Amino acid sequence: MASTGGKSRLKTVYKNKRSIGPLHTCGSVAVSGDGSKLVTCVAEEAVLTNILTGEEICRFAGDTQSITSLCLTPSASQLIVFTSAPSLQIKFIPCGWIARAHDAPVHVCTIDPSSTYLASGSADGVVKVWDIKRGYVTHIFKGHGGIVSALKFNFPRDPSVVVPQNILQLITASVDTRIRIFDLTAAANKGDQGALRPIAVLEGHVSVPRGLDVTPDGKWLISGGRDSVVLVWNLHAKSTGAKSAEATKGKGKSNSPVLAQTIPVMERVEAVGLLQAGDLVPSGSASQLRFYTAGEKGIIRIWDVKNSSVLYSLSQVADLQTGDQEEQRQIVEAVYLPLISTLVSVHADQNILFYDLNTRNLHRQLIGFNDEIVDAVFLSPNAPKSVDSHIAFATNSSLIRIYSTAGLDARLLTGHTEIVLSLDHGAGGKLFASGSKDRSVRLWAPASPNDDLPMEWGCVAICEGHAESVGTIAMSRTSGESGTAGVQFMFSGSQDRTIKMWYIGDVPLVFDASQHDQSLMKCKSLTTHKAHEKDINSLDVAPNDRLLASGSQDRTAKIYGIDFSRATGDRSAHGEIKLLGTCKGHKRGIWTVKFGRSERVLATGSGDKTVKLWNLEDFTCVKTFEGHTNSVLRVDFVDHGMQLVTSASDGLVKLWNVREEECTATMDNHEDKVWALAISTDERTIVSAAADSVVTFWQDCTEEQERENEAKRSELVLREQDFMNYLSLHDYRKAIQLALAMQQPGRLLSLFKGIRATPSESAADASSVTGNSSVDEVLRTLGGSDLARLLRYVRDWNPNAKTSGVAQGVLYAVMKLRSVDDVIAAFTDEAQEGILQSSGQESVKSTASGNTALKELVDSMIPYTERHLSRMDRLVQDSFVVDYILSEMDDGMFDGQDVGTTDIDIEIAFPVNHQK
Repeated sequence: MASTGGKSRLKTVYKNKRSIGPLHTCGSVAVSGDGSKLVTCVAEEAVLTNILTGEEICRFAGDTQSITSLCLTPSASQLIVFTSAPSLQIKFIPCGWIARAHDAPVHVCTIDPSSTYLASGSADGVVKVWDIKRGYVTHIFKGHGGIVSALKFNFPRDPSVVVPQNILQLITASVDTRIRIFDLTAAANKGDQGALRPIAVLEGHVSVPRGLDVTPDGKWLISGGRDSVVLVWNLHAKSTGAKSAEATKGKGKSNSPVLAQTIPVMERVEAVGLLQAGDLVPSGSASQLRFYTAGEKGIIRIWDVKNSSVLYSLSQVADLQTGDQEEQRQIVEAVYLPLISTLVSVHADQNILFYDLNTRNLHRQLIGFNDEIVDAVFLSPNAPKSVDSHIAFATNSSLIRIYSTAGLDARLLTGHTEIVLSLDHGAGGKLFASGSKDRSVRLWAPASPNDDLPMEWGCVAICEGHAESVGTIAMSRTSGESGTAGVQFMFSGSQDRTIKMWYIGDVPLVFDASQHDQSLMKCKSLTTHKAHEKDINSLDVAPNDRLLASGSQDRTAKIYGIDFSRATGDRSAHGEIKLLGTCKGHKRGIWTVKFGRSERVLATGSGDKTVKLWNLEDFTCVKTFEGHTNSVLRVDFVDHGMQLVTSASDGLVKLWNVREEECTATMDNHEDKVWALAISTDERTIVSAAADSVVTFWQDCTEEQERENEAKRSELVLREQDFMNYLSLHDYRKAIQLALAMQQPGRLLSLFKGIRATPSESAADASSVTGNSSVDEVLRTLGGSDLARLLRYVRDWNPNAKTSGVAQGVLYAVMKLRSVDDVIAAFTDEAQEGILQSSGQESVKSTASGNTALKELVDSMIPYTERHLSRMDRLVQDSFVVDYILSEMDDGMFDGQDVGTTDIDIEIAFPVNHQK
């Protein structure tokens, strides 16, 4: 942090380090083969994200239509997007062409392993095959009995099998429950695309098939559907039983697909796929087929085809819920990544889970949409080795979200049955508590650290007793006497207008995952206090655990003394609170209260848009901070209590100087109420989270900013010295170029004034346009963008009569020494430097922008130039009067008069040089 106290303190500067916004709100998901990149749909846009770092790589703007399907080429170089327009967009990574792809929305699409062909199936039952590189349709297949539900290319590529390798097939499934196989080679030779027919129609499902996959040798086909069965097909059986009439017409007997096995899976299947040999169970044989299924139960199951049995399942405790939660957790899509032995599941609640098949554990979880975030708190599960490695969020959900501060990896904690309203952590940051609308408070602890697995949390205790929703909680700020003991007590505030004090000294600080099925510890309530006349919105415990503050909708904040004694021997813990004083002064309800870090002060934020600072000695208001345009929802102290951070319903986060009582910085990255505000232990990071589902990490960069400013000042001093050196050496070229580079028109103006005032030293200077041949050469060879910048300075000098002479002189020199094409090109070059490179249209954009800028400059200079010309004409006319008077004086017109006096009068009347 910046240095403390006094006028020498630096102004604290916070910058938006990174943000966590909506990652996935609807539609399909695509993952690169190496698992490093993820493409998701957010509203009408496709977002490409680096999974490893959590950074958004790029965002592909939509065409005001929702995305219905997308897929990524195996090389992750091209993204295929279908919208409800309907249109097809091929976007190249690092945009592409857009065409009217189908007459109906496209719901499924896939790309062959070589990234050559794209297949798309629409709601009108039409399947098209596209050449991705050339951008045209190669095949059109019709005849499906409704919406196309699944697609799969069959390009056998295993050289060790005797099956012919010249097979190019597309396998499709639709809502008519049939699976069709099309021969792409034969279809291309027919030429009549409207009459293309499948070589086989497979009937076996009684509901919509949702998944298809083929073995690399092209022999086995597996299909799964919403009829809760998986069918295994032999594509090269010596039988004609399964061949359709269309396939056998005009042909002899040949290898035909037959149904080899039916496996009941007891759930609606939304995704099915075959595993490669490297991802089989260790005891399994590579010759045996293994496949995965995913569907309505939200669990990925790995199956053995031979025994029709489940080998193992991939799931979370959060998946095993009932009712609405089970419906939300169902899997809508699954992606298999053989290169990294990973299965990715996309759930109905917009969460994306990555399972490692080697360890059979959840490797990474990405939360697609957090909705309205209402509270946040930093966690330090590995303290003191690492501080604030995670952060917990409460949203309008019963699930608590815990993110890693280094990326997008997150975990969901289940336990509450209603929306979680508040969070708080105890001393050390390991144990934290949550209050909910289910009238309970739950205590959570981290599991034992495991370097091979991500950090996990579990509920270790529960506090029950309130009659209404628990809207706020506050845990004690100090540990036990030994320094290693856990948090001793906790307060909870409720809509029932009471404050309860809980003893939590016996709560374990580590969660034992093997004991999660056992009953939770029940915490004891030490005291219940009727505190306010309306809802209690906020509680806070003083850093020394001796005071408690409460803020209520009744517009008051109350201060209580805490009397607590730990359990010792046979004596149980004892605790109570006693009212010390009431802070009155806010005109609306108080949303937040916070004690100072070191001084005995209390900060309160209210619906009256103000923040007040209260003296805890006499409970009087000592300072009032005004600046927000809506209710202040959160307040906290930073920088050893010298500064305040506030967030409000206006979507702004403000930083205040307590001593000067002024706002020093406003941080804006939200579009809705900022309910959550969390400060890291070292106070270098401020996290704000709002109702717009955006989390922003504000990083203290005061020292970095000061170093940058110091470096800029040093560079400026050096440049100024160089400028003076060039002037003393009469090196006008470098002096002019340096003044333009420093963007200092004042120095440039002084330079040109000095040149005009300096008498010519040579014949070359006397004949030069500017009065100095070196300056002429500089203007003749000045670069494009520098020339445009110089003309802009000329435009700025031109309106002022004192500097218009220099402006007109430089403008005359430029027009005399440079051609019109040079001037136009100068503005085109300047525009090109400021235009972002996109879609290969830089030259068109820069030319148009440059012409517009030049026209604006000329239009702004003409009126002032005409005014200066008129003024000079008047001066010339007036000079003739002076000449006339002087000539009359020479002729003796004023004989007998004091000529000197007349000269003075004339000079006063006409204060100009008549020789001009």
